[in-house]
Amino acid sequence: MRPLFILIMLSLCQILTAQGDDLLSEIDTDSVGDQYATAAFKGLKIVNFESTKLVAKKELTFIVSHRFGSIENGFDSFFGLDDAVTRLNFVYGITDGINIGVSRSSFQKIYEASAKYRLVRQKENGFPFTIVAYNSILINTALEKENLPKLEFRDRLGYTAQLLISKKVSSKLSLEVAPTFFHDNFVAYDEQHNSQYAIGFGGRQKLGKRWSINLDYGWHLNRADGSPFKNPLSIGFDLETGGHVFQMHFSNAQAMNTNGFLGQATGDWSYGNIYFGFNLSRVF
Repeated sequence: MRPLFILIMLSLCQILTAQGDDLLSEIDTDSVGDQYATAAFKGLKIVNFESTKLVAKKELTFIVSHRFGSIENGFDSFFGLDDAVTRLNFVYGITDGINIGVSRSSFQKIYEASAKYRLVRQKENGFPFTIVAYNSILINTALEKENLPKLEFRDRLGYTAQLLISKKVSSKLSLEVAPTFFHDNFVAYDEQHNSQYAIGFGGRQKLGKRWSINLDYGWHLNRADGSPFKNPLSIGFDLETGGHVFQMHFSNAQAMNTNGFLGQATGDWSYGNIYFGFNLSRVF
């Protein structure tokens, strides 16, 4: 029932993103010449999950992401602003269909390298979906050998492999499903298998010319019994402004890399234990 509920929610959610004049030139209808569906997503992420959008050839996108602490503590932590984590991410388009990226997050001091590449595009009167693959490798540099005397370098590594499958349903609504495999050589909860599986659901629907609302949810398929971690549920609002994309979001996960928000989300929406954050993107 839960996946069905999420799919119903996705059909009601709404989105938008942009990257200045270049993004504003992307119209939300199928292109006339090749009849490929364009601008299903204007942001590289829906909220937490990667979208099927890629950076154009020879363009460099710089994304600054902040995720503050839980708002449930109120003024004691200034609604989470005292406990912010930051992620700096550079994504470069080798071609229109192949991107590479590097990032550093203050959450567990994680360094990450990624590749994102399109396999097939949605086409009018043709293939009904856009399919993009995403892979990453990360290094968790926050693990301390003093606390883990048997720690080796390989224990710091984690991996992600995803298929991002999206469909532009209309000029205003786009949906995505993301089967995901991720592996952490060191897991925070001893009973958890190192290799983990999840399915992501996400959606975008425009609210206006420059505004939209996004929703994504990660359904963890083999979480260990007794695990303190939760499935991530996130909602975001995107604003198109001149020269960049501004995304505001709320989530029960503070981590911003895939292994983190899928495997280590600790918040609970029912108790107000959620995190506010934003992404700011700039294209060069």
